[in-house]
Amino acid sequence: MNPPKLSSCAIVLVTPDIEKATGYYRDILGFRAVEHYEQAEKFTALYRDTVEIVLVQSQYGTVKSNRQNFGAGYDAYLVPESLAAVDAFYLEIKARGARIVQPPTLTSYGSREFVFADLDGHLIGVGLIKDETTFFG
Repeated sequence: MNPPKLSSCAIVLVTPDIEKATGYYRDILGFRAVEHYEQAEKFTALYRDTVEIVLVQSQYGTVKSNRQNFGAGYDAYLVPESLAAVDAFYLEIKARGARIVQPPTLTSYGSREFVFADLDGHLIGVGLIKDETTFFG
């Protein structure tokens, strides 16, 4: 018997202000928002192409990025369909006022990527492997 295959993954991010965060992802990052504010745990499902991000309203505590909490890592990583799409997405969201943390560069591990932050400081990398020999070698 073949093992079951997974077909997608939804990123879940916590926010202290669901309405404000939803607006940023919709208006600045170009996601379609489906709001579920009537739920006991308020959330928004965000869609762009095949990517799904779920924003959940925090109930207590302070929202921090992985970098703030642990000193490393992104909170999410988006993979465009091509290298050209990495730069095109960067230019699109930069023009809309996205909080760019790092412009597109070729990383030491062979990925063409950039990083932006959302309103809550979550760091989101966007990239695609350019040099597979560096990445997989």
